[in-house]
Amino acid sequence: MAVTADSTILELLQEKPESADVLMRFGMGCLGCAIGRGESIRQAAAAHGIPLSELLSALGITE
Repeated sequence: MAVTADSTILELLQEKPESADVLMRFGMGCLGCAIGRGESIRQAAAAHGIPLSELLSALGITE
């Protein structure tokens, strides 16, 4: 499965477990958060005030 900005945090972590470190660097405690399991990467970035393009780049995801 290709991970996109609309993939959930759970899908991201299942496909790219190393992404946990990136999320933590951005101050996103999504790893254990119940909301994060169903929240898209796009939604999480908006909720945390993180520019989506910056987060996707750090995660190695192209828009």
